[in-house]
Amino acid sequence: MATRSLKRESLIASLLILGGVGLCALALFMMREPPRVVQATPPLQSTPGAESKPALPAPIPPALTRPSAIPPEPARPDTDAQKLGAQPALPPAPAEKVGEPVRPNN
Repeated sequence: MATRSLKRESLIASLLILGGVGLCALALFMMREPPRVVQATPPLQSTPGAESKPALPAPIPPALTRPSAIPPEPARPDTDAQKLGAQPALPPAPAEKVGEPVRPNN
């Protein structure tokens, strides 16, 4: 009885292997065919008389832009500026957030 189920399982396994080999062969055969190029939409054409129509005006820049004449200032001024009375924009970092200096890898 055990040999009959072994033969049946072997037959099923060999059929599955043959099916897989057949699918691989079919895929390789389909890849040999040159790809077809299809154009989805027709190319755009200009409207008749478009050359004689006036061009659109240039876009108006928004009124609320940052003035570019004022340079940005650093958050922490250098020591000479601090001696002259410049205040840092940010408070000093807490001690637990200050780490070791970065050392170059050599």
